[in-house]
Amino acid sequence: MSNTHVIASERVRAVDGMPDRQFSAADIDQLCGQALKALPAMYRPDSQQFVQTVRKDPTVATGLRQEGSNLRYAAIAALGLAWTSPQAQRTVLAGRTAAELARHTTEVATDPATDLGAVALAGWARAEIAGEISQPVYDRLLAEVLAASPQPTVDFSWTLSALLAALAVQDRPELRQAATLAADRLLEAQAGRGIWGHHLPRSALARYRAHVGCFADQVYPIQALARYARATGDGRALAAANRCAGRIVELQGDAGQWWWHYDARTGDVVEGYPVYSVHQHAMAPMALFDLLEAGGDDHRAAILDGLGWLRRHPEPGGALIDPGTGAIWRKIGRREPGKATRSLRAVSTSISPRWKLTLLDAIFAPGEVDYECRPYELGWLLYAWLSGGISGPRAPGVEPDAGS
Repeated sequence: MSNTHVIASERVRAVDGMPDRQFSAADIDQLCGQALKALPAMYRPDSQQFVQTVRKDPTVATGLRQEGSNLRYAAIAALGLAWTSPQAQRTVLAGRTAAELARHTTEVATDPATDLGAVALAGWARAEIAGEISQPVYDRLLAEVLAASPQPTVDFSWTLSALLAALAVQDRPELRQAATLAADRLLEAQAGRGIWGHHLPRSALARYRAHVGCFADQVYPIQALARYARATGDGRALAAANRCAGRIVELQGDAGQWWWHYDARTGDVVEGYPVYSVHQHAMAPMALFDLLEAGGDDHRAAILDGLGWLRRHPEPGGALIDPGTGAIWRKIGRREPGKATRSLRAVSTSISPRWKLTLLDAIFAPGEVDYECRPYELGWLLYAWLSGGISGPRAPGVEPDAGS
């Protein structure tokens, strides 16, 4: 399945034809086609929900067995689908559009029990796709920013991105104030080598885990602060995003791997595996393009190296791209019980950053493919390559709606 918007996108043109790279515009078009093929098997039209995950299952007609549901993933899928044609949106969403899905996510997100990350993503999606501010959603976000209570770094980064999406719709003083407070808090939490921990503040977690930040804890602050810098001209935000991006690029694996866990104190890798496909094809490109478009450093070569890992990963295991189902399988991990290596290295490096327990690499070698795929992975894939960031043009798939 081909998506003509992909070939025409500025981001694809920005990497196509770069020297000594083996991922072309046609290859990226194929990946986005995979997403449009697999996403219908992840959608439940009766409830307008996306599932938590699908797993490879040849006994199911689509080859993908649905499990659970996830509001965050629905909002991310909407953000990605909005940049496809109206026909593609209606095919995936059983006759609905991305704007309709985004509105539905904000209605569900008004439940007080909804976590901050889901609320932020729902508000962001509706503002960016439909050009509408959901007041109940933004009342919650404003209250959370003013409260300054401990929050996951990812959730708080999405909150800043959501506030910026709302400001692009309507410049309100309270939104501007909250965006400034949110950006300041992220800036204050960044460690000296540019790495963020998993929580704001880091001390909110137990000592053995407080120093660790995952790849997502780097990507979403890069994105949010790059967008903040682009919207406000704040040089501190751009410098912070550049610092983190430069460090994770410096640490990128020889085969293009984006590693999983980092030490916020030293800026080093704590544990590399699993290597997640979404980091390679979507999350790193999305954040690094936002940085570049905000006037930051150019990491297009690293983006393409990361994409190349999908096809040329040196770790044992099968193909990650499945043309039959459209899935891009979730990750390559270690052959280990549970998350043993991650836990052991988190504990050992909490005592001393030098205690990496390198023997674990031989005991628990990587090479196990996880035949699972989640909707957000494909939503971010579409968004990373089709969108132009928060200050880019309105998504081409958005249709006028009489209710807006």
